Amino acid sequence: MAAKTKKKKWTASRILLSASPLFLVVLWMVTPNDSAFKQSATWQQMTEPGKLSAAHASLEDDCAACHTSVKGIETSSCIACHANNQSLLQRQPTSFHAGISSCIECHREHRGFDQRPTNMDHEALAKIGLRQLKSDALDSENNALREEIIARTRGYAPPHSRITTAETTLKCATCHANDDRHFKLFGQDCAQCHATDRWTIPEYRHPSATSMDCAQCHQAPPSHYMMHFKMISARVAGKPHARVDQCFQCHQTTSWNDILGAGWYKHH
Repeated sequence: MAAKTKKKKWTASRILLSASPLFLVVLWMVTPNDSAFKQSATWQQMTEPGKLSAAHASLEDDCAACHTSVKGIETSSCIACHANNQSLLQRQPTSFHAGISSCIECHREHRGFDQRPTNMDHEALAKIGLRQLKSDALDSENNALREEIIARTRGYAPPHSRITTAETTLKCATCHANDDRHFKLFGQDCAQCHATDRWTIPEYRHPSATSMDCAQCHQAPPSHYMMHFKMISARVAGKPHARVDQCFQCHQTTSWNDILGAGWYKHH
């Protein structure tokens, strides 16, 4: 006689062991009033990649404010909050935001409460601009400019190793005109000398320290056109008869505050 097959007893523990991982996660999320489960009771806390910055701390428990299922972070979510930021859209250095249709390349979150959600990436900015140019209609009034810029990225060698080909397509003066210490004497092709990570130029060598034509590049501060120059500045340097345009009489090329015969001098 064949042995009778014993029926398995599906105890709670056996059910849990045979359940799928997804079921276990769902069960874990809905388990009520257990102190072990009170700390992380939402899917946001389970998947959080890091704390938000202080600027977005109010959205810490509202992932849907920025994230969209499958799509990720959409620019429209950023615009919904920041479109009316007049100080951002009207200031000369930041007005370019009005024409940018992508935010995540330069604005990073989940790096911590004490970190600013801004990482200015000129390479990313250039690529966004080129992407927009390529997507414009062929009959665009800027078509000629677009083709010129796009052509520049093909086979163009940057003027120095501290800047990329894509970055050379940016028009620096659009954002940095107020920072131009050359008073437009060198034109607007800043990339010929400057890089995007800093304004200083490591290769720069000042002209001869004996040069007497300083005014070609340097303009005296407003105080030099007042009585302050004759009463204090010229006397401190020991040159009471020096003229404002004779910078070499008092200054050295190491620094403006390095005064001939007086050393480092702090005026104020």
